[in-house]
Amino acid sequence: MINGKKIVVVMPAYNAEKTLEKTYEEISREIIDEVILVDDKSSDGTKDIAGRLGIKTIVHNENRGYGGNQKTCYTAALNENADIIIMLHPDYQYSPNLIPAMASMIAFNEYDCVLGSRILCGSALKGGMPVYKYIANRFLTFFQNALMNQSISEYHTGYRAFSRELLETLPLKECDDDFIFDNEILAQICFWNYRIGEVSCPTKYFEDASSINFSRSVKYGLEVLKVSILYFLAKNRIFMSKIFNKNGKRLDKNDKLFYYFSTETRSGAVK
Repeated sequence: MINGKKIVVVMPAYNAEKTLEKTYEEISREIIDEVILVDDKSSDGTKDIAGRLGIKTIVHNENRGYGGNQKTCYTAALNENADIIIMLHPDYQYSPNLIPAMASMIAFNEYDCVLGSRILCGSALKGGMPVYKYIANRFLTFFQNALMNQSISEYHTGYRAFSRELLETLPLKECDDDFIFDNEILAQICFWNYRIGEVSCPTKYFEDASSINFSRSVKYGLEVLKVSILYFLAKNRIFMSKIFNKNGKRLDKNDKLFYYFSTETRSGAVK
Protein backbone atom coordinates (compact mmCIF):
# COMPACT_ATOMS: atom_id res chain seq x y z
CA MET A 1 0.00 0.00 0.00
CA ILE A 2 0.88 3.64 -0.43
CA ASN A 3 -0.98 6.27 1.60
CA GLY A 4 -3.49 3.61 2.63
CA LYS A 5 -4.33 2.72 -0.99
CA LYS A 6 -4.45 -0.92 -2.07
CA ILE A 7 -2.32 -1.46 -5.18
CA VAL A 8 -2.92 -4.26 -7.66
CA VAL A 9 -0.73 -4.99 -10.69
CA VAL A 10 -2.50 -6.63 -13.63
CA MET A 11 -0.70 -8.39 -16.46
CA PRO A 12 -2.53 -9.10 -19.74
CA ALA A 13 -0.65 -12.12 -21.07
CA TYR A 14 -0.44 -14.00 -24.34
CA ASN A 15 2.41 -16.45 -24.96
CA ALA A 16 4.62 -14.84 -22.32
CA GLU A 17 6.35 -17.94 -20.93
CA LYS A 18 9.87 -16.72 -21.83
CA THR A 19 9.63 -13.36 -20.08
CA LEU A 20 6.99 -13.69 -17.36
CA GLU A 21 9.25 -14.85 -14.55
CA LYS A 22 11.85 -12.14 -15.18
CA THR A 23 9.12 -9.46 -15.19
CA TYR A 24 7.44 -10.80 -12.06
CA GLU A 25 10.70 -11.03 -10.10
CA GLU A 26 11.28 -7.28 -10.52
CA ILE A 27 7.88 -6.24 -9.15
CA SER A 28 8.41 -4.67 -5.72
CA ARG A 29 6.33 -6.57 -3.19
CA GLU A 30 6.90 -3.91 -0.54
CA ILE A 31 4.03 -1.81 -1.86
CA ILE A 32 2.12 -4.18 -4.15
CA ASP A 33 -0.79 -5.95 -2.49
CA GLU A 34 -1.73 -8.30 -5.34
CA VAL A 35 -0.62 -9.38 -8.80
CA ILE A 36 -3.21 -10.75 -11.24
CA LEU A 37 -2.41 -12.27 -14.61
CA VAL A 38 -4.98 -12.91 -17.34
CA ASP A 39 -3.91 -15.52 -19.89
CA ASP A 40 -5.72 -14.94 -23.18
CA LYS A 41 -5.66 -18.63 -24.18
CA SER A 42 -1.92 -18.79 -24.78
CA SER A 43 -0.55 -21.71 -26.78
CA ASP A 44 2.56 -21.96 -24.58
CA GLY A 45 3.13 -22.56 -20.87
CA THR A 46 2.28 -19.08 -19.61
CA LYS A 47 -0.40 -20.23 -17.18
CA ASP A 48 1.78 -23.01 -15.77
CA ILE A 49 4.66 -20.65 -15.07
CA ALA A 50 2.22 -18.21 -13.46
CA GLY A 51 0.92 -21.05 -11.30
CA ARG A 52 4.44 -22.06 -10.26
CA LEU A 53 5.21 -18.46 -9.31
CA GLY A 54 2.03 -18.26 -7.24
CA ILE A 55 0.49 -15.51 -9.34
CA LYS A 56 -3.28 -15.25 -9.12
CA THR A 57 -4.24 -16.19 -12.67
CA ILE A 58 -7.35 -16.11 -14.84
CA VAL A 59 -7.36 -18.14 -18.04
CA HIS A 60 -9.71 -17.27 -20.90
CA ASN A 61 -11.29 -20.30 -22.54
CA GLU A 62 -11.14 -18.43 -25.85
CA ASN A 63 -8.93 -15.66 -27.17
CA ARG A 64 -10.68 -12.34 -26.48
CA GLY A 65 -8.05 -9.98 -27.87
CA TYR A 66 -5.79 -7.49 -26.13
CA GLY A 67 -8.64 -5.15 -25.22
CA GLY A 68 -10.82 -8.02 -24.03
CA ASN A 69 -7.93 -9.21 -21.89
CA GLN A 70 -7.63 -5.79 -20.26
CA LYS A 71 -11.34 -5.71 -19.49
CA THR A 72 -10.93 -8.94 -17.54
CA CYS A 73 -7.80 -7.56 -15.84
CA TYR A 74 -9.56 -4.45 -14.61
CA THR A 75 -12.72 -6.29 -13.59
CA ALA A 76 -10.61 -8.68 -11.51
CA ALA A 77 -8.70 -5.79 -9.88
CA LEU A 78 -11.94 -4.00 -8.98
CA ASN A 79 -13.25 -7.28 -7.62
CA GLU A 80 -10.20 -7.36 -5.35
CA ASN A 81 -11.10 -3.85 -4.10
CA ALA A 82 -7.99 -2.25 -5.60
CA ASP A 83 -7.64 1.50 -5.18
CA ILE A 84 -4.84 1.75 -7.75
CA ILE A 85 -4.51 -0.57 -10.74
CA ILE A 86 -1.29 -0.77 -12.73
CA MET A 87 -1.12 -2.55 -16.08
CA LEU A 88 2.30 -4.09 -16.72
CA HIS A 89 2.97 -6.25 -19.78
CA PRO A 90 4.66 -9.53 -18.82
CA ASP A 91 7.00 -9.35 -21.83
CA TYR A 92 9.71 -7.42 -19.93
CA GLN A 93 9.55 -4.49 -22.34
CA TYR A 94 8.75 -1.99 -19.57
CA SER A 95 10.63 -1.66 -16.28
CA PRO A 96 8.65 -2.87 -13.22
CA ASN A 97 10.86 -0.58 -11.12
CA LEU A 98 8.67 2.39 -12.06
CA ILE A 99 5.60 0.95 -10.33
CA PRO A 100 6.19 2.78 -7.00
CA ALA A 101 6.54 6.15 -8.75
CA MET A 102 3.44 5.64 -10.89
CA ALA A 103 1.37 4.40 -7.97
CA SER A 104 2.45 7.30 -5.74
CA MET A 105 1.24 9.87 -8.26
CA ILE A 106 -2.27 8.46 -7.90
CA ALA A 107 -2.10 7.49 -4.21
CA PHE A 108 -1.52 11.12 -3.21
CA ASN A 109 -4.31 12.33 -5.51
CA GLU A 110 -2.13 14.19 -7.97
CA TYR A 111 -3.40 12.28 -11.01
CA ASP A 112 -6.15 9.85 -12.02
CA CYS A 113 -4.05 8.11 -14.67
CA VAL A 114 -0.29 7.82 -15.13
CA LEU A 115 1.47 6.74 -18.33
CA GLY A 116 4.96 5.30 -18.68
CA SER A 117 6.22 7.29 -21.67
CA ARG A 118 8.98 5.93 -23.90
CA ILE A 119 9.31 9.34 -25.54
CA LEU A 120 10.01 11.61 -22.55
CA CYS A 121 13.41 10.05 -21.85
CA GLY A 122 14.31 9.73 -25.52
CA SER A 123 15.05 6.03 -25.15
CA ALA A 124 12.61 4.56 -27.65
CA LEU A 125 15.06 4.24 -30.53
CA LYS A 126 17.95 3.42 -28.19
CA GLY A 127 15.84 0.63 -26.73
CA GLY A 128 15.36 -0.89 -30.16
CA MET A 129 11.99 0.50 -31.27
CA PRO A 130 11.77 0.01 -35.07
CA VAL A 131 12.19 3.31 -36.89
CA TYR A 132 8.85 2.97 -38.71
CA LYS A 133 7.08 2.50 -35.38
CA TYR A 134 8.82 5.52 -33.90
CA ILE A 135 7.83 7.70 -36.86
CA ALA A 136 4.25 6.43 -36.70
CA ASN A 137 4.17 7.04 -32.94
CA ARG A 138 5.30 10.64 -33.37
CA PHE A 139 2.88 11.35 -36.23
CA LEU A 140 -0.14 9.79 -34.52
CA THR A 141 0.62 11.51 -31.22
CA PHE A 142 0.97 14.88 -32.98
CA PHE A 143 -2.32 14.31 -34.82
CA GLN A 144 -4.18 13.32 -31.65
CA ASN A 145 -2.81 16.19 -29.58
CA ALA A 146 -3.88 18.65 -32.30
CA LEU A 147 -7.34 17.20 -32.75
CA MET A 148 -7.99 16.51 -29.06
CA ASN A 149 -6.30 19.65 -27.70
CA GLN A 150 -3.93 17.70 -25.45
CA SER A 151 -0.17 17.68 -24.81
CA ILE A 152 0.52 14.01 -24.05
CA SER A 153 4.00 12.82 -25.07
CA GLU A 154 2.68 9.49 -26.43
CA TYR A 155 -0.67 7.70 -26.56
CA HIS A 156 0.67 4.26 -27.40
CA THR A 157 2.49 3.05 -24.33
CA GLY A 158 1.27 -0.17 -22.74
CA TYR A 159 2.44 0.84 -19.25
CA ARG A 160 -0.40 2.52 -17.38
CA ALA A 161 -1.77 3.17 -13.89
CA PHE A 162 -5.37 4.03 -13.07
CA SER A 163 -7.42 5.04 -10.06
CA ARG A 164 -10.32 2.86 -9.05
CA GLU A 165 -12.79 5.70 -9.61
CA LEU A 166 -11.62 6.14 -13.19
CA LEU A 167 -12.07 2.47 -14.13
CA GLU A 168 -15.47 2.32 -12.43
CA THR A 169 -16.70 5.46 -14.19
CA LEU A 170 -15.59 5.02 -17.81
CA PRO A 171 -17.87 3.06 -20.19
CA LEU A 172 -15.09 0.58 -20.91
CA LYS A 173 -17.39 -2.15 -22.15
CA GLU A 174 -18.15 0.08 -25.15
CA CYS A 175 -14.48 -0.02 -26.17
CA ASP A 176 -13.09 -2.48 -28.69
CA ASP A 177 -11.55 -5.83 -27.76
CA ASP A 178 -8.54 -5.38 -30.06
CA PHE A 179 -5.39 -3.24 -29.73
CA ILE A 180 -7.28 0.02 -30.30
CA PHE A 181 -8.71 -0.39 -26.78
CA ASP A 182 -5.56 1.30 -25.46
CA ASN A 183 -6.26 4.41 -27.50
CA GLU A 184 -9.98 4.46 -26.82
CA ILE A 185 -9.55 4.42 -23.05
CA LEU A 186 -7.12 7.35 -23.23
CA ALA A 187 -9.55 9.25 -25.42
CA GLN A 188 -12.27 8.63 -22.83
CA ILE A 189 -9.99 9.85 -20.04
CA CYS A 190 -9.30 13.05 -21.97
CA PHE A 191 -12.95 13.47 -22.93
CA TRP A 192 -14.07 13.52 -19.29
CA ASN A 193 -11.11 15.67 -18.21
CA TYR A 194 -9.40 13.24 -15.87
CA ARG A 195 -5.88 14.19 -14.84
CA ILE A 196 -3.11 12.42 -16.77
CA GLY A 197 0.48 12.29 -15.55
CA GLU A 198 3.52 10.81 -17.26
CA VAL A 199 6.84 9.35 -16.18
CA SER A 200 9.79 8.69 -18.47
CA CYS A 201 10.14 4.98 -19.11
CA PRO A 202 13.05 3.18 -20.77
CA THR A 203 11.93 0.40 -23.06
CA LYS A 204 13.46 -2.79 -24.41
CA TYR A 205 12.74 -4.32 -27.80
CA PHE A 206 14.05 -7.84 -28.26
CA GLU A 207 13.00 -11.10 -29.89
CA ASP A 208 10.81 -12.38 -27.05
CA ALA A 209 9.09 -9.04 -26.37
CA SER A 210 5.55 -8.90 -27.73
CA SER A 211 4.93 -6.58 -30.67
CA ILE A 212 2.32 -6.40 -33.39
CA ASN A 213 3.42 -6.89 -36.99
CA PHE A 214 3.46 -4.27 -39.74
CA SER A 215 -0.03 -4.99 -41.13
CA ARG A 216 -1.63 -4.86 -37.69
CA SER A 217 0.32 -1.69 -36.95
CA VAL A 218 -1.19 -0.07 -40.05
CA LYS A 219 -4.67 -1.18 -38.96
CA TYR A 220 -4.04 0.23 -35.50
CA GLY A 221 -2.81 3.53 -36.94
CA LEU A 222 -5.93 3.98 -39.05
CA GLU A 223 -8.10 3.20 -36.03
CA VAL A 224 -6.21 5.81 -33.98
CA LEU A 225 -7.05 8.43 -36.59
CA LYS A 226 -10.69 7.34 -36.41
CA VAL A 227 -10.75 7.62 -32.59
CA SER A 228 -9.28 11.12 -32.80
CA ILE A 229 -11.92 12.24 -35.29
CA LEU A 230 -14.71 10.69 -33.20
CA TYR A 231 -13.38 12.55 -30.17
CA PHE A 232 -13.37 15.85 -32.07
CA LEU A 233 -16.93 15.28 -33.30
CA ALA A 234 -18.16 14.34 -29.81
CA LYS A 235 -16.50 17.33 -28.15
CA ASN A 236 -18.12 19.64 -30.67
CA ARG A 237 -21.50 17.92 -30.31
CA ILE A 238 -21.61 16.92 -33.97
CA PHE A 239 -21.71 13.15 -33.51
CA MET A 240 -21.61 11.14 -30.30
CA SER A 241 -19.80 7.80 -30.57
CA LYS A 242 -20.81 5.05 -28.14
CA ILE A 243 -17.39 5.20 -26.45
CA PHE A 244 -18.17 8.77 -25.36
CA ASN A 245 -21.68 8.00 -24.13
CA LYS A 246 -21.69 8.65 -20.38
CA ASN A 247 -24.51 6.12 -20.03
CA GLY A 248 -22.56 3.42 -21.86
CA LYS A 249 -21.82 0.02 -20.34
CA ARG A 250 -19.27 -0.01 -17.52
CA LEU A 251 -17.23 -2.83 -16.07
CA ASP A 252 -19.13 -4.83 -13.48
CA LYS A 253 -16.93 -5.63 -10.50
CA ASN A 254 -19.40 -8.35 -9.53
CA ASP A 255 -18.83 -10.32 -12.73
CA LYS A 256 -17.91 -13.91 -11.96
CA LEU A 257 -14.33 -14.71 -12.88
CA PHE A 258 -12.41 -17.93 -12.41
CA TYR A 259 -8.89 -18.14 -11.07
CA TYR A 260 -6.55 -20.85 -12.27
CA PHE A 261 -4.21 -22.47 -9.75
CA SER A 262 -2.29 -25.14 -11.67
CA THR A 263 -2.81 -27.79 -14.33
CA GLU A 264 -3.38 -30.37 -11.60
CA THR A 265 -5.73 -28.47 -9.31
CA ARG A 266 -8.93 -26.60 -9.90
CA SER A 267 -10.41 -23.23 -10.77
CA GLY A 268 -12.11 -21.20 -8.10
CA ALA A 269 -14.76 -18.54 -8.47
CA VAL A 270 -13.96 -15.05 -7.32
CA LYS A 271 -16.34 -14.10 -4.55
